[in-house]
Amino acid sequence: MELREVMQKRKSIRQYLTTPVEEEKVKAMIEAAILAPTWKNAQEIRYYVAVSEEKRQAVLDALAEGNRKKTQNAPVFLISAVILNRAGFQKDGTADNELGNGWGYYDCGLHDMNLLLEAADQGLSTLVMGLRDADKLREAFDIPKEESIVSVISVGYSDADPDRPTRKSVEEIAKFF
Repeated sequence: MELREVMQKRKSIRQYLTTPVEEEKVKAMIEAAILAPTWKNAQEIRYYVAVSEEKRQAVLDALAEGNRKKTQNAPVFLISAVILNRAGFQKDGTADNELGNGWGYYDCGLHDMNLLLEAADQGLSTLVMGLRDADKLREAFDIPKEESIVSVISVGYSDADPDRPTRKSVEEIAKFF
C-alpha cells in the first residue's frame, strides 16, 4: 500500500477477533518503530509484548474497565515505555530546554505512529490506550523504574469497521505566514 492509503486505513479499533497474530508481524511493527527518529539518536523507547494468556491477562487487569471490556479479545498487547532523562538532556543530566523529558514522550509518539502504520499495512488493527495502572504493568513485566510507561496498544484482526471520525481541515489547524 502507498503511505497515504495506510494512513487513511488506520483507525482505532475496539473489537477484535480471537485470531492469533503472527509473531513476524509483531516484530515487523517493532522494526518499523525503530526507524523513527529520536533526540540525538537516544533510542530510548522500549516495548514489552504480551502474547501469553498470563501476560495478556496482566495487561487487561491494568486497564480501565471500558478499555478492558473492549479489548479483551485482542491477541497481542504492546506496552510502550521511555527511558527517562535521555532524550532532551545533556550527558551531565542538564535539560537541553524547558521540555526536558517531554522529548522522550515525543519520540515515543513517533515510534508508536510508525508501529501503528505498519500494523495497518499488514491488515492489523490497533488501539492506543493511556488509561492504565502503571504500577501493575511495571510489576507484571519487570519494567525498570527508570522507564516511564506511556501507553498500552492492543493489536489484532478487527471484528468491526467503525466510521472514521471527521478530521479538522488544514485551515483549522495551521497558520501560514
